[in-house]
Amino acid sequence: MKILFDFLPIVIFFVVYKMTGNIIFATAILIPATLIQVGFTWFKKRTIEKMHLVSLILVVLLGGATVLLGDGDFIKWKPTIVNALFAVAFLGSQFVGKKNIIQRMMGDTLELPSKVWRTLNLAWVAFFVVSGAANLYVAFSYSEEIWVDFKLFGLLGMTLVFILLQGIYLSSHLQNKE
Repeated sequence: MKILFDFLPIVIFFVVYKMTGNIIFATAILIPATLIQVGFTWFKKRTIEKMHLVSLILVVLLGGATVLLGDGDFIKWKPTIVNALFAVAFLGSQFVGKKNIIQRMMGDTLELPSKVWRTLNLAWVAFFVVSGAANLYVAFSYSEEIWVDFKLFGLLGMTLVFILLQGIYLSSHLQNKE
C-alpha cells in the first residue's frame, strides 16, 4: 500500500497527461498533487519521509520551471535527479556511522551480518543509478508519450522487481540463520 501511495502523484500525472496530451498541464496538476500527498502524510503522521520531501522540492522546482517556461524537459530530469541523490546518500552512508541507510531502516526488524547489509545497500545504490540512467535514456531517446508511460509503468515495474529480488536475497540469508 505504501508504494502505491508513494506513486499516487505519478499516477495522477499519468492520467492527466493521457487525457490531455499536455505535459505542461499534467505537470501543473502534479505540483499540487504532490503538495497534498506530503501534507496528508504530515497531517496523519506528523512527520515527512526524506524521500517525499526531496521529491516535493524537485517537483516544485523542476515542475515550476516546466510550467513557467513551457518546457517539458525540466520535469523529465526529476526522476534521474531523485535517483542520483539517493544513490549518493546510500553510498555515503557506508562511510558515516556504524550502520548504512538500509541497516538503519530495516535493522530493527532483521538481524543480518554486516556483509549482507553492505551488499543490500550497494544493491540499492546500483538500482538508483540504473533507474536514473534508464529514465534519461527513455526521456531523451523516445517520444514524450513513451516517457510518460515509462515514468509510471517502467519505473514502478523496475522498483517492484527490485524489491522482489531483494526479498528473495533476504530470505536466503534468513533461512541460513535458522
